[in-house]
Amino acid sequence: MKRGGRDSDHNPSEEDTAEKSKKLRTTNEHSQTCDWGNLLQDIILQVFKYLPLLDRAHASQVCRNWNQVFHMPDLWRCFEFELNQPATSYLKATHPELIKQIIKRHSNHLQYVSFKVDSSKESAEAACDILSQLVNCSLKTLGLISTARPSFMDLPKSHFISALTVVFVNSKSLSSLKIDDTPVDDPSLKVLVANNSDTLKLLKMSSCPHVSPAGILCVADQCHGLRELALNYHLLSDELLLALSSEKHVRLEHLRIDVVSENPGQTHFHTIQKSSWDAFIRHSPKVNLVMYFFLYEEEFDPFFRYEIPATHLYFGRSVSKDVLGRVGMTCPRLVELVVCANGLRPLDEELIRIAERCKNLSAIGLGECEVSCSAFVEFVKMCGGRLSQLSIMEEVLIPDQKYSLEQIHWEVSKHLGRVWFPDMMPTW
Repeated sequence: MKRGGRDSDHNPSEEDTAEKSKKLRTTNEHSQTCDWGNLLQDIILQVFKYLPLLDRAHASQVCRNWNQVFHMPDLWRCFEFELNQPATSYLKATHPELIKQIIKRHSNHLQYVSFKVDSSKESAEAACDILSQLVNCSLKTLGLISTARPSFMDLPKSHFISALTVVFVNSKSLSSLKIDDTPVDDPSLKVLVANNSDTLKLLKMSSCPHVSPAGILCVADQCHGLRELALNYHLLSDELLLALSSEKHVRLEHLRIDVVSENPGQTHFHTIQKSSWDAFIRHSPKVNLVMYFFLYEEEFDPFFRYEIPATHLYFGRSVSKDVLGRVGMTCPRLVELVVCANGLRPLDEELIRIAERCKNLSAIGLGECEVSCSAFVEFVKMCGGRLSQLSIMEEVLIPDQKYSLEQIHWEVSKHLGRVWFPDMMPTW
């Protein structure tokens, strides 16, 4: 009996054990619940940065600590306003009430701001209304992005310019500005330069019809720290290239030129002198010169008549064999070439010439073109392993006596030093 009593003293009943386990589990659950509320604010801040705005607002109501993080300035330095009309867009939109709260409580914290708008005029107007209220902010980057048709062009020019100049005048520290497809004009660029010339490093303003060559020249003359520039070809001039080549200007890193024609035969394209390109490259020898061509075949005559320092060429419409032949002769710095369409005449000679003369070529893409399998293998053999990107539709390759479509996969893979297959057209 005594032994049994001692055993009962040292071996608690199953009921006691279950009770202790329950208390321990309850304590652990309580502890874990409290830990979420007592997380370090720096950790909560990093989580909040990945949340959509509406979820972030809901999370701020969990406890006082989370609400404090919701109003920390660091959370509002980078923000994207999504402005879409529910009736015309399937994209999410920033709730109007949240926008009011952001402007009221956090506008002075905003530094990296973008506006993503759909094709409606109402969304563009909403973006301008927000811009006009940013009087207490000091933005470093601003991007106006149209997800479809350029909606900012539908606004009255004066309304858009008035809103934009509010940011130009009050920021005084803009380093990056993306305003493609907008009615920005020369006077507003002068306001930009007057207040942000010491800080502006990136300017993208393709398809801005109200800007003249003199307007963009004003920017180049005054913004000596400009490193990236994107504009339409009609704004490119010998004077602009020489201004970008002056001793007081930093070396440009990226220059993107969009060469676009909307009305075939009605657009006149001027010629840039070779001496201007030469001066530009002497000053910025490592610059990436990216050119997008959306022209009709008869409009290519002024281009590729002498050597130009293009590094990346994209042809968005059909381009002739003659033009591609001239590319091989005049673009020795070429790194990437994309041809969306050519026609039904094989590009064998043109590709071989490009491989021979463009020693830096590392990426090529061919769409609706034709190349014999033998010529393509020779092209890859000449370029070798430096071809890091090789995107060729299977329909481009024409079997010949030497190679079939089945054989070319192995032959090209051998010369590339890696497994390669041509791209396949989706069947859905």
